[in-house]
Amino acid sequence: MPPYTPLSPYAENSAKSLGRLYTEDESSTRTPFARDRDRIIHCTAFRRLKGKTQVFVANEGDYFRTRLTHSLEVAQIARSLALSLNVEQDLAETVALAHDLGHPPFGHAGEDELHKCMEPWGGFDHNVQTFRVVTKLEHRYPAFEGLNLTWETLEGIIKHNGPSVHLLSRPSWKAVKDFNDIYDLRMDTYASIEAQIAAIADDIAYNNHDVDDGLKAGLFTIDDLRDIPLIGPALASTEKDWPDIDDRMLRLEGVRRMIGAMISDVTEETQRRLEADRIETAEDVRKATRQMVAFSGTIMEGLARLRAFLYARMYKHHHLNRTRSHAKRILNQMFYLYMEEQDVLPDEWYQLVCSKDTEAGRARVICDYIAGMTDSFAIDEHRKLFSFT
Repeated sequence: MPPYTPLSPYAENSAKSLGRLYTEDESSTRTPFARDRDRIIHCTAFRRLKGKTQVFVANEGDYFRTRLTHSLEVAQIARSLALSLNVEQDLAETVALAHDLGHPPFGHAGEDELHKCMEPWGGFDHNVQTFRVVTKLEHRYPAFEGLNLTWETLEGIIKHNGPSVHLLSRPSWKAVKDFNDIYDLRMDTYASIEAQIAAIADDIAYNNHDVDDGLKAGLFTIDDLRDIPLIGPALASTEKDWPDIDDRMLRLEGVRRMIGAMISDVTEETQRRLEADRIETAEDVRKATRQMVAFSGTIMEGLARLRAFLYARMYKHHHLNRTRSHAKRILNQMFYLYMEEQDVLPDEWYQLVCSKDTEAGRARVICDYIAGMTDSFAIDEHRKLFSFT
């Protein structure tokens, strides 16, 4: 086993964590960040990700990514990046595993429809819903609501895309603002380098697995990708090394090489920024004038072209458009039926709705119920509500 290497000075230190909102005895076997990771893995919202859309509805096939398999891939890439930068792997993995806990069924189509339904009462934002899941909605411990995660994990979950103080004035961010008034997450600064790693690992994961899933679904072909930046060169280098390779293995190896190239690029660009900006501590990372973990300009240009290709050939394909249209109708019809006839809700949720003395409070409970559904549960629940068959 290789000797232990101390973490980089700008890494987070679990021994110096700012702790939890509710004080608990420390674990004798796990660091605080590892404990956070385990709490996320064991929570109900994490298990439900297996039945939630990434791009394709979760019941369309066993080979396409779901929110769960996507989150696992993000976590793996985050650990790889954290290792290459010699920072806290457990924290990077934890934020990665948690980042999509608040996604409703049917992916971004579901989020858009819930936001539309909830617009009179503050709207809906999946990042805020993730935060509400870990701070309020999960009920697993007798002493507190939520998962009582460390300050660093909560900061990473809500700030992994950068300073967010400007978002606190949005109605959809009220839950974060209320929590932040009690437990200051320094919304005006960048998050830790580990949280930034989790954010860019998300970009790496979805761009690569969407290429993989799009090919498997027949929405485009390998020949269509040959002139597309990042994936085209990865396919070309694979064929140079393996001239007789079949299309399946070419797809797998090409995507694998693209992931490796993007990880190497992020590592090099991040190290360049850390040196150029004279980052020496974790506090320096937060007070920096820019994100430290980033792609190079060359990769960003290539990603823009790759995303444009995926948008045109995959995300706006008529098959996915029809699925999104159907999904929006399902959530819309259920939401307004529950608002009009609250006694059709399951008993637990009906009692919760009845405990609210405002229409906004009742709407939020109904939104929480729908947001927690898997794709298949939402389809089945809609059928039961609107059909006798």
